[in-house]
Amino acid sequence: MKFSTREDIEAPVDYVFGQVSDFGAFERQALRRGAEVRRVDSGPFKEGSSWDVAFKFRGKDRNMRANLEHLDAPNGFRIETVANGIDGLTQVDLVPLSPHRTRIAVSIDLTAKSLSARLLLQSLKLAKSNLTNRFKKRIADFSQDIEDRYRTGA
Repeated sequence: MKFSTREDIEAPVDYVFGQVSDFGAFERQALRRGAEVRRVDSGPFKEGSSWDVAFKFRGKDRNMRANLEHLDAPNGFRIETVANGIDGLTQVDLVPLSPHRTRIAVSIDLTAKSLSARLLLQSLKLAKSNLTNRFKKRIADFSQDIEDRYRTGA
């Protein structure tokens, strides 16, 4: 199952990359939402950086390992995840449209590796249009936040 969207942001590509690759901020955001996040390695974020994440989804405890597989500043990155029989690939690509305008393209591809994971993905497919709309809205809101922070100099 695949979700993808793209947005144009009124900010330079280097600034946008700094915002979308602020993995520490994403860790804190997940912690605020009730997930347990533990970074496996230490030091600056680089290819090979990993996180163990534990969270509840649909009433069950889930465990996920996220690996930063590819980091190409300022063009984007790829994160592979493995969680209870579901493998995921998140790709973030940045394209400079002009010196002060950047296009962000985000895609998430989920594949099932077990019967229970297939059942979970099948139930998600029934709500795909709703989930796609929510995904697109989140990326649009995140893009707007980046634009606002750039304008205010934060």
